[in-house]
Amino acid sequence: MSDRYRLMVPVTVPPLLIAAVSLGHPSPLTVEGAEHWQLIHTILLFLFPLVALGPWLVARRVSPAAAVVVGIVAYVYATAYTALDVLAGIGGGAIKAAEAGGLGIIFPVAANFELVGGVALVLASALSVGVVSRALGVWVVPGGIVVVASAWLHWQAHVYPPQGTIAMIGLAAGWGLLAWQLTRPGVLERDRVVATS
Repeated sequence: MSDRYRLMVPVTVPPLLIAAVSLGHPSPLTVEGAEHWQLIHTILLFLFPLVALGPWLVARRVSPAAAVVVGIVAYVYATAYTALDVLAGIGGGAIKAAEAGGLGIIFPVAANFELVGGVALVLASALSVGVVSRALGVWVVPGGIVVVASAWLHWQAHVYPPQGTIAMIGLAAGWGLLAWQLTRPGVLERDRVVATS
């Protein structure tokens, strides 16, 4: 597998899988749809943390040192979004399926994790785009705008279709574009050094 695809696959596949799963995301949570709600979020539990790979892997390609900071912030997203999914997704679905009255307790707690996770993904994305701009210059703009806007839309719309689905497709497209640009021959200084050796 080429260097380009080793970078592109892990930054594009997770959000695309989430986009596909999100098409079946019920809204709102009802007693009739509670088991489906719970199943969707059980699947998403294994996918959401992988979204954190995008900012980290792209930043790491340019600056391993800066990627540590991006990785820490992306980890905050992965952790907070896992908590959100467990509480509001899996737990909320179970409570609703049992027709218990705990949603008023569990959803506000989950909303706090959604806020932390959403802000962390926007921040990790913006930091990563900033790091990548050192290597790409103005070529960072199209992918960078798509990534940061999509991260913000994900925070606002979660994965509710159509906005949440669009957010995930946007993350895949933006990270894919940045990965494509970063893997062009001679873009990075180390690539130029290797090419002239």
